[in-house]
Amino acid sequence: MVERNAVRRAYDDVSEVYAAQRSENGNGRGAEILTEFLDSLSDPSSVLDAGCGQGTPVLDELSASTAAFGVDFSREQLRLAAANVPDAALVQGDMMTLPFDDAAFDAVVAYWSLIHVPMDDHRAVIDEFARVLRPGGRILLCEGTNEWVGENPDWLESGVTMAWNIAGTETTRDQLRSAGFAIEDKWGAPEVLAGDEDDDDDDDFPWTFFAARLET
Repeated sequence: MVERNAVRRAYDDVSEVYAAQRSENGNGRGAEILTEFLDSLSDPSSVLDAGCGQGTPVLDELSASTAAFGVDFSREQLRLAAANVPDAALVQGDMMTLPFDDAAFDAVVAYWSLIHVPMDDHRAVIDEFARVLRPGGRILLCEGTNEWVGENPDWLESGVTMAWNIAGTETTRDQLRSAGFAIEDKWGAPEVLAGDEDDDDDDDFPWTFFAARLET
């Protein structure tokens, strides 16, 4: 099981290495999906990047007319985000209890962040996303395609141990629907960061992105 503080400390420790790897790889198909989603939003006034990390690529892709908010539990990641996206409003916090009012946002993006939440808490986090979205608001969420729990003791060859709790596509779909979301689209994506295994089989992508709209 993922221990939240261990993940937070790991992201503090690996912040510079992770930033370099993400910038170098560009997150491939995931970045393309993100751009397509953000472009499809109808003049959003506010977007939350939940688990914003270093602020890229989500916050820096938002238009100047959009109020960009980022939340992350890693202080070091937020330090980088403040430098990368100085106009964004950044808050240190936990996705389990988002520090925002009900119906505060037009859209939420969870870009490779839910996968670090303890498995038993995934549904609670998705409920939090629904809480802070306005009716009709939209979400883009990334999850592992297959359920998996594990860790890498030398992630990105940094000497830092990173842990994951991945719920899988079917569970995530059910949790989105139970939270009041109507799923509009989904896409598969390959691995992108160095230190991860590549998967070029179009029929067996290890990551799945969901785009959904809040109906309730």
